[in-house]
Amino acid sequence: MRIVIAEDNVLLATGLELLLTSSGHEVAEVAGDAEVFLAAVGRHRPDVTIVDVRLPPEFRDEGLRAAIEARRVHPGLPVLVLSQYVERTYAFELLSDGGGSIGYLLKDRIARVDEFLQALERVAAGGTALDSEVVTQLLARRTEPLSTLTRREREILALMAEGHDNATLARKLSITDNAVHKHIGNIFTKLELTVADTGHRRVRAVLAYLEAS
Repeated sequence: MRIVIAEDNVLLATGLELLLTSSGHEVAEVAGDAEVFLAAVGRHRPDVTIVDVRLPPEFRDEGLRAAIEARRVHPGLPVLVLSQYVERTYAFELLSDGGGSIGYLLKDRIARVDEFLQALERVAAGGTALDSEVVTQLLARRTEPLSTLTRREREILALMAEGHDNATLARKLSITDNAVHKHIGNIFTKLELTVADTGHRRVRAVLAYLEAS
């Protein structure tokens, strides 16, 4: 995969570049700020991007805003946010655009290199990879639209948002594949997600209720 990284921390950026290149990927460019990142995306048309939330000059939410802008200019651009922080407002905007190919992982919660690489590949392939803490903080904004879900359906919803497939859900929850399929169908029905949303309904299932005012 050809990758563009937006990360101002030189040590972390260098480590990421070494990890990715040693795993057979190409790091086309490492950008230290949002403006350089946007130019790099236009120049290299990467297969996936890795973006920190806080970039120069103010170290607030420049990275997330740059990711949103990059996906506006290049619809469907795969973006994996890799940060120490959950920035709720822009995170929701990024995740809810309906295009898929989105990930949001917290740096200090990545326990294994292979899991990080799998998440990156999943995002590049059009899937999602959300840290459970990111899901928790986004879900904390609204709870009423999920009031009809059972405890098991809530558990499945959280695992779905992390990007796990049905087989993994069954294994983690010690239930059958048929039970997983039934629970997911109930979630889609209760959240009024139509068949037309197929392919992105797993993300929409987590985020749809947030759209309610």
